[in-house]
Amino acid sequence: MNYNFRQIEAKWQQYWTKNQTFKVENDSDKPKFYALSMFPYPSGAGLHVGHPLGYIACDIYARYKRHKGYNVLHPMGYDSFGLPAEQYAIQTGQHPAITTETNIKRYREQLDQLGFSFDWSREVRTSNPRYYKWTQWVFIQLFNSWYNNQTDKAEPIESLIAIFEKEGNRSVNASCDDDTPVFLASEWNSFSEKQKQQVLLKYRLTYLADAEVNWCPALGTVLANDEIVNGVSERGGHPVIRKKMTQWMMRITAYAQRLLDGLDTIDWPQPLKDSQTNWIGRSEGASATFKVIPTGRNDEGSHQIEVFTTRPDTIFGASFMTLAPEHELVAKITTPAQKSEIDAYVEATSKRSERERMADVKTISGAFTGAYAEHPFTKAPIPIWIGDYVLANYGTGAVMAVPCGDQRDYDFAKHFDIDIPNIFDGVDISEEAFADKVNTLIANSDFLNGLRHKEATRKVIDELEKIGQGQGKINYRLRDAVFSRQRYWGEPFPVYYDADGMPQIIAEGHLPLELPEVEKYLPTETGEPPLGNATHWAWNAEANKVVANELIDHKTVFPLELNTMPGWAGSSQYFNRYMDPHNAAAIYSQEAIDYWQDVDLYIGGSEHATGHLLYSRFWQKFLFDRGVAPKDEFAKKLINQGMITGTSAFVYKDVAQNKVYSKALINGKHVNPIHADVSLIDSSDELDVEAFKKWRPDLSKAEFILENGKYIVGREIEKMSKSKYNVVNPDQICEDYGADSLRLYEMFLGPLEQSKPWNTAGITGVHSFLKKLWKLYLAVDDSEPTPDNLKTLHKTIKKVEEDIEHFSFNTSVSTFMICVNELTAQKCTSKAILGPLAILVSPYAPHIAEELWEIMGHTGSIANVSFPQLEGKYLVESTKAYPISFNGKMRFKLELPLDMAKADIEAAVMAHEQTAKYLDGRTPKKVIVVPGKIVNVVG
Repeated sequence: MNYNFRQIEAKWQQYWTKNQTFKVENDSDKPKFYALSMFPYPSGAGLHVGHPLGYIACDIYARYKRHKGYNVLHPMGYDSFGLPAEQYAIQTGQHPAITTETNIKRYREQLDQLGFSFDWSREVRTSNPRYYKWTQWVFIQLFNSWYNNQTDKAEPIESLIAIFEKEGNRSVNASCDDDTPVFLASEWNSFSEKQKQQVLLKYRLTYLADAEVNWCPALGTVLANDEIVNGVSERGGHPVIRKKMTQWMMRITAYAQRLLDGLDTIDWPQPLKDSQTNWIGRSEGASATFKVIPTGRNDEGSHQIEVFTTRPDTIFGASFMTLAPEHELVAKITTPAQKSEIDAYVEATSKRSERERMADVKTISGAFTGAYAEHPFTKAPIPIWIGDYVLANYGTGAVMAVPCGDQRDYDFAKHFDIDIPNIFDGVDISEEAFADKVNTLIANSDFLNGLRHKEATRKVIDELEKIGQGQGKINYRLRDAVFSRQRYWGEPFPVYYDADGMPQIIAEGHLPLELPEVEKYLPTETGEPPLGNATHWAWNAEANKVVANELIDHKTVFPLELNTMPGWAGSSQYFNRYMDPHNAAAIYSQEAIDYWQDVDLYIGGSEHATGHLLYSRFWQKFLFDRGVAPKDEFAKKLINQGMITGTSAFVYKDVAQNKVYSKALINGKHVNPIHADVSLIDSSDELDVEAFKKWRPDLSKAEFILENGKYIVGREIEKMSKSKYNVVNPDQICEDYGADSLRLYEMFLGPLEQSKPWNTAGITGVHSFLKKLWKLYLAVDDSEPTPDNLKTLHKTIKKVEEDIEHFSFNTSVSTFMICVNELTAQKCTSKAILGPLAILVSPYAPHIAEELWEIMGHTGSIANVSFPQLEGKYLVESTKAYPISFNGKMRFKLELPLDMAKADIEAAVMAHEQTAKYLDGRTPKKVIVVPGKIVNVVG
């Protein structure tokens, strides 16, 4: 019997599907285990060999837990809303749902052929109305909630209204907008309905606000910070500018401290925790208010600039102020003489993303507004500048610049020749700023003179509070999340706008609000989002249904929201929906959530650290507050799998001539490296030049300079990506070597968390191992296992179990290879040994394990068979291979029982034929025996 992996794998994949082997129920006497891989966006390109790495690791652990007696939930679905399908719709007119369905079908074929133990009966798709009904439902819960700082949790908005009705908001300690007015109960009760709704929007956990956003004109939508790379859109590389737009926002800042504190309670990678910690950015200091000195402009009112500083002790060193170019005061305080310079600077800054501005620490730029602020204590005028190193969305969008104590302020002051007063005793600041808090001794600072950092900080906060121009404060870098996108292919907001233009929520009983049909997927000619192209996108509030736009009368029929939700909306609760995915009456039943509780193991990429993984924690904590979820963290353990990189191929085009050189022949020439499709290159790195010319018609007439008659490409390790033409398709690997070989090889490449390069040639080693494993079972019988058989098996059980528990999957593969080599050498045919071995191999190579299990006469699937029990007695060594030395030189080894007496060891050695050979008739002077270690014959 040959190892026919194609036939075996097809057979067992059909078996698992037909018998629903991995379908799981929500109640069981077994302990639960929830293993989850981040669900994919189904792109048109399908999977490459780098994508399954995390899925394979998670599947191994899920299968292992089944063997260990757990009721394992291991689902899969699709994050199926996304910009690529919409871009394709814009180009071709094909509805994104059709593209998405086609892509999902392709993904499912690829996932199935890799032998994953997914419970496909629980599949979710974020673009399915039955699913996004519950995304809309969570949005409504957020809209109808406020954050009570006193109780440190979200509460129903009705409880806030009740407080307003009785006592106004003077005593309310809530997370709300900075410009929230203070009012009495009598004032609240006299407000119009519109005024009340406007006030409540300042408290709701999802609300409308004018916000600075990343606007991409080419894509016609707002982008999140993590969707921008080097100042352009990640998708398509289009320019991105900053602009103000009315957007739906999520008040994630209310949870800033809890998001930080929660990191201590979960087993997540430290680098990812650090990323979230830095993104949230907690800092302690003080807020201080600087009054703007009037310039005499007719339209100028009384203005103040609030700053947050972590170094209030340095306030007397403030020699200028810097506002973010987007700060609302810039236009109000800029003098006529400075207006053109300020306008030009603001325009230039709008074309740079926040991340680009934060990363650029070398460029010094700014512009003077012509206005001055009054120092809170000295009353001296301080010039007000704008600079792109200050961000509108961080702190107050303004900084108190202390050049003697901050290097960036120092460089700015030097560049623009601004005064740098020294407030540090005995410190030279002629070359650089002094930022050492510990050794700070304040000078030239009035009432702070002679104080250290901590004492000076407390003192200045007290004095600021006395004059009503500041207070101690904790600040967070984290900003409220923009929740609107100007796209078609996303979740519709369950919102319509009444006659006053105020948002009204569609009742839960009428969800889902489904996407309408549109003729065009681009924004409208008037600049509205794509939903503005819909002809039936109005809400009849009496009939509770969508009707034609022409019926809008602002009495019973109202316009619906035209924006859609962002890509992260659908992924922020999908892990809980898997627990009860077909429930039409609730997001999940109480029984389901009480049983599964949370995710035990979550595997996915670290690139989601400050996106999906942060927003999901926020939503989970909110649902916990409202009693919908039993845990305030959704995943106990998270593993970030490393990247499988590709080996890219390059040709080198001469810039001046139409010639293409091999890398070895460049010799200092000015060339541009050009990616070549790896499918056009053989194992010796030789390029098929004619095929390349057909693939790149623009180089069809180029002269290829050969190396010994061949064109040898250059190689570099890069991220495996379609754009780099270095993608290896798993379909071909499965066809040539089988899914079990692919699964084993991806694990064998190295530790799960590390990046490692793909090399197709290396898969032959694990494929040969599987063939060797197969041969072990061709003569399986009921013979009694030998002690060596049992020792090999149980040391394998011990090592594999330890490796799986520590996610060291690469070393397990090595252990399997050693085990098979030893059993082959032992000529093992015992079912008592080979049966447990098949179970050990099963999580890694499930198809061959199932077949071997059946060959041994078993029925049903191996997937639910108990994991082999380690019996330590078989690992206890009973003999010792003694090194036998003559005059200190080892000559041979002799296997003897470990419990043999010293005299008996000496007798056995002296009786051995090898001893007679090396003594050559001589009588030894003495024999040194160290039991359990050595024997040395002297003389």
